[in-house]
Amino acid sequence: MIYEALQILSEQLDKHLSDSGLKNLVILENIALLETADENADNLKGKVVLTLINLQEESALRNIPNYKIKDGKTEYRNPPVHLNFYLLISANCDTYDKSLRSLSKTIQFFQGKKVFTSTNTVYNRNNVAFDVIDYFRFNLELYTLSLEELNHVWGTLGGRQLPSVVYKVQLLEIEQDIKLATSGVITHIGGDLNDINQ
Repeated sequence: MIYEALQILSEQLDKHLSDSGLKNLVILENIALLETADENADNLKGKVVLTLINLQEESALRNIPNYKIKDGKTEYRNPPVHLNFYLLISANCDTYDKSLRSLSKTIQFFQGKKVFTSTNTVYNRNNVAFDVIDYFRFNLELYTLSLEELNHVWGTLGGRQLPSVVYKVQLLEIEQDIKLATSGVITHIGGDLNDINQ
C-alpha cells in the first residue's frame, strides 16, 4: 500500500500543477539519483520529485486486539500495521523561479486537500497495483525540519539542496488477510456465583 499511496499522491499533485499551468512535472522517484550517473537521473530534470525518506510505525495502535465476527464465528488475526511516512517533495525545475512556483502550488494543493480517501480521490484504476485496493484513507500534515535536520536529509541523499518541503502521511494501514484461528462466538456465561464470605 506504500507504493499505491505515493502513486495516488503523485497523480493528484500532477493534475493540480497541470491545472495551474505547470504541465507534466511530477514524478515518483528517489531524488538521490539526481547526482549519480544512473540512467534514471535524466528523468528528474525539470520535475517535482516525490521521495519516501522515512517510515514510522504508529506505536499507539500496535496492541489493539484484532478479530472479526463473520458467519457466527470469531476470526482472530494479527493486528494491522499502521504507518506514518515522511515524503520529501523536491522542486528540480528548469529555473529557480519555476521551482519556487511549483513548491508554492504543491503546498497550496495539500493545504486544500489534507485527507485522501477512496471516495474523495480520483486515481488511475488501470494501474495493476490498484487491483486489490477497496478502501484507503490517509492524511497529510506539513512537517517542518530544522536547518540541521534538513542538512542531514540532503547530506544522506548525497546531493545539493533543492527547494523542498516534507509532509508526514499519517496512518496508512497494511494488513495481510490471514486468519490465525477461528472459534465460536461467546454468547453467554454459565456457572454459579458463590458468596466468598460463606
